[in-house]
Amino acid sequence: MSNWIVYSIGFLAQILFSGRLIVQWILSEKSKRIITPSTFWKLSLLASFLLFVYGHLRDDFAIMLGQALTYYIYIRNLQLQGEWQKSPKWLRVFLFIFPILIVVYAYNNGEYDIDKLFRNDAIPLWLLLLGIISQILFTLRFVYQWIVSEKTKTSQLPVGFWRMSVLGASLILTYAIFRKDPVLFVGHIAGLIIYVRNIFIWKKQARYEI
Repeated sequence: MSNWIVYSIGFLAQILFSGRLIVQWILSEKSKRIITPSTFWKLSLLASFLLFVYGHLRDDFAIMLGQALTYYIYIRNLQLQGEWQKSPKWLRVFLFIFPILIVVYAYNNGEYDIDKLFRNDAIPLWLLLLGIISQILFTLRFVYQWIVSEKTKTSQLPVGFWRMSVLGASLILTYAIFRKDPVLFVGHIAGLIIYVRNIFIWKKQARYEI
């Protein structure tokens, strides 16, 4: 597949990721508190779907790992908001099994070589480790968000989520620079600004609640 198609898929995913943050940020600014609209999770799921495909096409294990870990948390948040059940059953089944099908199909057809994923000439081992650690840290923010949401039975984005976002995005930006990946760089440099802004919104919200 030509590079322009691959990069187009990646950039479209990052546009959707940025779009979810912009929608969430604007609504939070209007209400003067951090809110979590269902649109945030719908755009997240679609963007994650596309970025997983992008990582697959680039043989980038770090990207695929990061998306696989958060993909189902997006679905869970839609379930908590009652939005997942509103989608057609065929779409829910397809979205749920898609990442698994890609991995199984590619592995059984010889497209995935474990040695190739971990010994990619374009990604030295130290850079691969940086990418994996960055994605895991970035993903933990959603694990934290998921745990908080399960405890309260409401889908929400606590301040810890935004703090972990700043740390994770900073590390992924470093990875993107060394990897020379414009998709990751553009997506995370834009997100970093909104992550910081949400922390400031939370601080103002906390003062009003005292």
